[in-house]
Amino acid sequence: MTVAQELDQLLAEALAALAQARSAAELEQLRVRFLGRKSRLAEVMKTLPALPAEERAAVGKRGNQLKAALEARLAAARETLAADTAREPLDVTLPGAAIPQGWLHPVTQTIEAVLSLFIPMGFEVVEGPELELERYNFDALNIPRDHPSRESFDTFFVEASSPEPKKGRLLLRSHTSPVQVRVMERRKPPLRIVVPGVVYRPDPLDPSHSFMFHQVEGLMVDDRTSFADLKGALDLFLKTLFGPRTKTRFRPHFFPFTEPSAEVDIACASCGGRGCPTCGKKGWLEIMGCGMVHPNVFKAVGYDPRAVQGFAFGLGVERIAMLRHGITDIRLFFENDLRFLEQC
Repeated sequence: MTVAQELDQLLAEALAALAQARSAAELEQLRVRFLGRKSRLAEVMKTLPALPAEERAAVGKRGNQLKAALEARLAAARETLAADTAREPLDVTLPGAAIPQGWLHPVTQTIEAVLSLFIPMGFEVVEGPELELERYNFDALNIPRDHPSRESFDTFFVEASSPEPKKGRLLLRSHTSPVQVRVMERRKPPLRIVVPGVVYRPDPLDPSHSFMFHQVEGLMVDDRTSFADLKGALDLFLKTLFGPRTKTRFRPHFFPFTEPSAEVDIACASCGGRGCPTCGKKGWLEIMGCGMVHPNVFKAVGYDPRAVQGFAFGLGVERIAMLRHGITDIRLFFENDLRFLEQC
């Protein structure tokens, strides 16, 4: 069989196969079979250099004509298939195509879970600015001028002149407690608020630290709030969040803005308090800080510390999320890796 005869046979086979095609997938298979880089047409055209000069031109021309003819028939077949599909009646009883939906980030899920437990206790959700003044972040919270947290290695100060020089420098807030001061300046007791938000500290980035993270702070002020009320509220919160069998303990601590102050631990869920790598062999996990509002904080906002008393607490949202979901690296929350986010 000559090369020209082989090309004619190839055209006949391709046209017969096209006449039988009934779907876009079949048409694509035929395109690859007859026009692809490894098709019979490609193999035939590779023999051109070996043909006599007088035959080479005719066979090359015939091969190009065949390719053009097949491409035209394929295009026509696709148009016919599309037109036939468009004329098909729509079956309205078929289920619709599901629209892909996203879900809340694990940090947002945790914030909503925390707030949903305090709101039924009568707490109101309030928010405040992330760009803060030194007065609200430090001065009004009884943090001394020589306290290490006021240094640049502990706080992100903004290189800009303050709009209110008497209230100190501008900075990215290092905790959400400034919002408590702002609320107390505007409103009189009784108060019950929870404050969710982003905070910033120049901490080294490692599995347990980040320069940006989230906190939820709480404040309750009236004329008879006690440390017993604080313990009862936080014990109920933690047992509801982590399970009714969760054990809690309060350890004495120091915070400039509360007195007395305490850190709250929960028994390690991984080992049940026996000690394991998760809890550093201690059996307990630090979960939050708390205490009774310091009288100097009340004085700074114009409250009479002899007439009111209150408690405050604060927790790290990522810390809670890591415990709830068994996550060991805080950096995963901020890397936007869908493989991680889809698991939470």
